[in-house]
Parts: sequence; C-alpha cells; structure tokens
Amino acid sequence: MSRAPLGVLDLVPIPSGATAADALRNSVDLVRRTEEFGYTRYWFAEHHLNPGVAGVSPAVVIALTAASTSTIRLGSGVVQLGHRTPLSVVEEFGLIDALFPGRLDLGLGRSGGGPTPRSAPSSNVDSSGHAPNGLRIPPRFAVEKLASSPRFRVHQALLKQPGAQTPDYADQVAEVLDLLSGTYRGDEGLEVRPVPGAGARVQVWIHGSSGGTSAIAAGKHGLRFGTNYHVAPSGVLDAVEAYRAAFQPSADLSRPYVIVSADVVVAEDEASARELATGYPLWVRSIRTAEGAIPFPAPHEARRHVWTDEDRRLVADRVETQFVGSPAQVADGLELLQDATGADELLITTITHDHRDRIRSYELLAAEWSGRGGAEAPGIAASNSLV
Repeated sequence: MSRAPLGVLDLVPIPSGATAADALRNSVDLVRRTEEFGYTRYWFAEHHLNPGVAGVSPAVVIALTAASTSTIRLGSGVVQLGHRTPLSVVEEFGLIDALFPGRLDLGLGRSGGGPTPRSAPSSNVDSSGHAPNGLRIPPRFAVEKLASSPRFRVHQALLKQPGAQTPDYADQVAEVLDLLSGTYRGDEGLEVRPVPGAGARVQVWIHGSSGGTSAIAAGKHGLRFGTNYHVAPSGVLDAVEAYRAAFQPSADLSRPYVIVSADVVVAEDEASARELATGYPLWVRSIRTAEGAIPFPAPHEARRHVWTDEDRRLVADRVETQFVGSPAQVADGLELLQDATGADELLITTITHDHRDRIRSYELLAAEWSGRGGAEAPGIAASNSLV
C-alpha cells in the first residue's frame, strides 16, 4: 500500500490563558506553516458553545485563511447539516469559491440532526479489542449520555429555529449536490440556481463515525468519505466497511476514497511528546461530561486534577488511541491505521498548549512521513489525483 498523504484537522482550540482571537491567529499561522511542510488539505471543524474551541463556523475561518495560502486545499470537517439548510451551505462555500476557485472541500456531517443508528460491530476486531494488524479498536463510548444532558438540549434549542424539523440527511445531501451542479428543481419544476454557488468547483465529502446513514449516503452518491478514529475509534472499521459496500461510481469518483482522522502529538522524543499531551485527557473529560471543551490546559494545570476511576474510564478510548511519541513512533502508529482502514489519506489533529509545540509537531511528522519509502512530500499524491 502506498503511503497516504497527510492533511490537517483544526478545531481552532483556545489554550488556557488565551483568547478566541489568539486561537484564530494561531490557526492562520498554522495553515501557512503546514502548507510549507507539504500537507495536502486543511479542514476546520464546527463546534458550538465550547469555552475552549473557537471554530464555530468553518466557512468563516476558511475565508479568513484562504488569502494567506496558495496551494493547500481548505475545507470543513464538517459543516453540520442538522441545523443548516443546503442552500445556506452552498451559498457560503460559493462565495469563497468565487475568489479562491478550485481549492475548497465541503465536508458534510449530520451532527445535531437526530439519533445516529448503531451499526453492527466489525468482524475484524478480536476479543482483546484489536484489528488483525494490531491497531487498537476500543469499546464504544455511549454518546447517548451526552445527548441526554441538559446542556446538550440547550445547545439544540439555540441552534434550531423553534419547531424546526431536520429533514432526512440523504435528502439534504442530494439537495446540496443539485444546488452545486445547477440542476436543482423546486416545486412545479422551477429551476433554482444559487449565485454564487451553482457551478462552484467544490469537492464534496461526507463524514460519519459509524456504518450508518452517513457512510451509506456517501457510498450511494459516489462521494469521498471521511471517518474519525480520533473521536469515535470504536466505529472506524464499521464506517469504512459500510461505505465501501454501498459505493456506486459517480461522474466525479470511480472508486471508494477514504480519509481517516487521528489525534497526534509529536516531539523529538517520547518523553517530551507525552509531556505536551498531558492536558489531553482532562480536555477530553470536559467534553465527555457535557461541560463543553475547556481551554486546553498546560501540563502543570492538568496535573492538578485528581482522577477517579470513573474519569479514567470516561476518556480511556480517546487516550488509548492518541498517537504520542517521537516522529518514528507516531509514523509507525499511523501506518497501522492506514493499513487497518485502507485509508487513501490521513487527517492529523494536534492540540498542545503552546502554539510553537503544535507547529513543531506537524513539522516533525511531515519530515518523518515524507522520508519513508523515498516517496513524495505529504500532499503531492493527493493534489495529483483529486483535483
């Protein structure tokens, strides 16, 4: 298997003691730096009402960073269709494409759109929780605990218009595609062409954490599919299996195409990397307890927390599947992930308290990855095959 190109997933995290403006300036800088390092694409996540995350609108952050770069693809990972209309999404990305044509990735997710059907567990996981090649596949985290929290219900009330009902996700995806292609027809066959938007050279991706609705919709529409080992590691094999099983060739894509995300921290040696990752478990705990992601703590702040057994169980799957270490150690882990999932690309998300450490992590990984097997820099293969 050829080495997968690397991309970046950015939540626009706010370190403790910093502001949202600091976080945005860090992201603008990191886009430029990762483009220099050879990463092929840079995606922004959408999260709301988290004290430690400033990435509330991928389209806005893309617009803020596009002028600072020239070759790296920019996109959403993801836009949440659960509280958006297809037209609003197409118009926003059409606006950006009008000035930066051919560089946008529109990642669509169904977050906030209702309950996610559970898929059957993958048969490729042994009794100890590992894929055949040794990749850790932990037990499923019960996300229903978050959905039942009062904070989550307040979020949903604020994100949706009163009485609004989220349409079927597959129908929303079809509507986005029709609006982008200029083939949308409304009631009584009325032609509707969003300007800007119709004809935009936007690459559409579907993202999902399981083998359910999203994976199947991506396959049936012949779209590229993204799944997240870093958020829902238990479902990553289910998701890619369901997507490939449902895939039907389209005018845009003749075969299945998968990108898989991973949490990564790299430093010159393992001890230094683990020190930089000290705040990660506490940060995950804040999400899993429905508090909302806290500002990312410095190592000395994280060490003040008194951990209970319940705390450790709450974050175990995320901590076990974070790749932390020297460049060689992390690259070995990413090769396992690529091998187990058959990923065509890998999407790297790194959070450290100090922005300089975050830049250095991406730099070290890029150098190690590009040096393996005498292959090209991290992004060259993707830019040749996905334009």
